[in-house]
Amino acid sequence: MLQPKRMDKTLRKYTSFDEAKADEYRYWQSRPAHERMAAVSELSLAMYAIKGTVQDAPKLERTLVHVKRPQS
Repeated sequence: MLQPKRMDKTLRKYTSFDEAKADEYRYWQSRPAHERMAAVSELSLAMYAIKGTVQDAPKLERTLVHVKRPQS
């Protein structure tokens, strides 16, 4: 069974907005791509729900295009 993730409840105090945004950027860059994509999807669905415009927003279900790059 899949275990729910534990929420990090650490509070951080920043001296400037720029410092807070830099820390947020570093955090998201440290997360794997699949976690970042899941977060984007979750936020998009939440925004659709708030606006009440779309009942069931479409999701990226499969890879649309495969691009082969030359080996270097």
